[in-house]
Amino acid sequence: MVALVIIALTASALGAIAWAVNKYRYTFGAVLPAGAAVVAALLVWIITMAAGLDGSSATAWIPWILSMAVGGAAAWATAGFVGRTRHNRQIDRTTQILQIH
Repeated sequence: MVALVIIALTASALGAIAWAVNKYRYTFGAVLPAGAAVVAALLVWIITMAAGLDGSSATAWIPWILSMAVGGAAAWATAGFVGRTRHNRQIDRTTQILQIH
């Protein structure tokens, strides 16, 4: 259980950092990249545990490192994709509203 808590906290911290450095962070909440990071990290941890990669001391590090890496990548991808997409949609919608008048 301690492993899950540490992985979840690390992934959520990476998600918060991904939100903080994104220049379009005003278009989405801070919890979105953190939540995506936690979900991805814990899914990878579950999969690596089910695959038996925690059995020997030679592969015991894989669930930890891989989970944190995938969580960070998911956070950055979520923040980048959602931020750009929502920013572009907001600009398009504002342009449409201004063209009406």
